[in-house]
Amino acid sequence: MKYILILGATSDIAAATAYEFARNGFGILLAGRAPEKLAVIEKDISSRFEVPVSSHLFDAEDFAGHASFFAKLPHRPDVTLCAFGYLGEQEKGQNEWEEAQRIIQVNYTGAVSVLNIVANSYAEQEYGAIIGISSVAGERGRQSNYLYGSAKAGFTAYLSGLRNRLAKKGIPVLTVKPGFVRTRMTEGLPLPKPLTAEPEQVGKAIYKAFRSKEDVIYTLPVWKLIMQNIRMIPEGIFKKMNL
Repeated sequence: MKYILILGATSDIAAATAYEFARNGFGILLAGRAPEKLAVIEKDISSRFEVPVSSHLFDAEDFAGHASFFAKLPHRPDVTLCAFGYLGEQEKGQNEWEEAQRIIQVNYTGAVSVLNIVANSYAEQEYGAIIGISSVAGERGRQSNYLYGSAKAGFTAYLSGLRNRLAKKGIPVLTVKPGFVRTRMTEGLPLPKPLTAEPEQVGKAIYKAFRSKEDVIYTLPVWKLIMQNIRMIPEGIFKKMNL
């Protein structure tokens, strides 16, 4: 039996990915800060699929506890998905360090802290796979969300370096850039329908990319073209745009 550890398992994307891996025979290790929400997902997966499922408390900002968390898991995961994130409020973060710090710590520092531990374990055993959910927001800083975007840019670069390091051990590292997704985190935002994916689409795309050992994916292919064009805009023009 192979297992996947899902860090930040209560997010809509994480739950959809858990269902997809369970559908394909993986045991599921759900990890997050809200035990009552984890219990609901655990019960639902158990009722749908004949695979073992368990829930475990995990806090992305509890850096000191990450090593013991990983060591105490009932099964050593074959795959680890880092799916937690915090969009935060850009304007609040500009004026209140506590908000800016949380955006940075959840989206970057916490991810690096726990994935360093996972990566070292996988490198030692020369087996495993890592999947990180980053964001197209990290490809170019925009005034509307550059705190979140800069943290995701750092995470994207981290995953790239991790992929370069672990390739020699035969351990794939997948970077996922979903673009707009209709989730609780984006609820209330005016998302354009043609550019917005459903969590189930993301989950299926992640599993497919994992199986084919891809390096970087955009959930909707149109986002690859969009971001390619955005990166090509000269800085002198880009800085005057209202984005």
